[in-house]
Amino acid sequence: MPEPYKAERTISAIFKEHKQVDDLIRRLLDRGVSRDHISVMGRNFQSETRIAGFITKRDVILGGLRTGAIFGSLFGSFLSLLTGVGVLFIPFVGPIVAAGPIGAILLGAASGALAGSAGAGLVSVLTTLGMPEDKAAIYQTRLQAGEFLVMAEVPSDRAGEFQLLIQSAGGEEVHTIEQALPRACAGGCNTPEDLSPEIRSHLSPEAQGTFVERYNTVLKETNDETKAEHAAWETIHQQYDEDENGIFSKAKTTV
Repeated sequence: MPEPYKAERTISAIFKEHKQVDDLIRRLLDRGVSRDHISVMGRNFQSETRIAGFITKRDVILGGLRTGAIFGSLFGSFLSLLTGVGVLFIPFVGPIVAAGPIGAILLGAASGALAGSAGAGLVSVLTTLGMPEDKAAIYQTRLQAGEFLVMAEVPSDRAGEFQLLIQSAGGEEVHTIEQALPRACAGGCNTPEDLSPEIRSHLSPEAQGTFVERYNTVLKETNDETKAEHAAWETIHQQYDEDENGIFSKAKTTV
């Protein structure tokens, strides 16, 4: 059996054209990078994408996947191979198409970075992940201008190889984070302690248990961590209301 893919560092870069992004995704896949470890964000996919609606800032803060999100193929490109493609609204940037783990982070795990911060936007999320604030600000500005952000999670012993690959494909402002992007529970949650701190901070202990149970059930059915996280958040919204501190702790009464 082949060894499991080791995602140990995250290399990110800005690209000016989506054709460059498509080419890079193909080259990363050819070099053995798992499709579950490639993230893309951009505004200018919209003209070639049938958009059913947008997720509001409040939906992002709540960490839930609400009506208006879309998943599926985008202009028949390699982007359609990535996991969890959706549309969301980010303060200071606007409507964004996000694919891969970064989309799940923006919709769920790291949504606390956007809460109560007067629209901190993408900079807050990226700095939470370990990126310097000045670099994150450049990324946000260039996304706002219509360019694209690509993030590839790669083995540490091949980081140099993939950095050169990304640069040769036209990547600018290349930066490496010394870890992979966080998941709700990689490979399933044994206990609520396995959840990321950002998720736990929005849930009461009882709600944490509900989240873990639903997450594991959907992960077993689909083997898709993004779908499992979205389904878990949807269950939370169905079964709990927020208290005055913004924590899902009030069980909804059923008639």
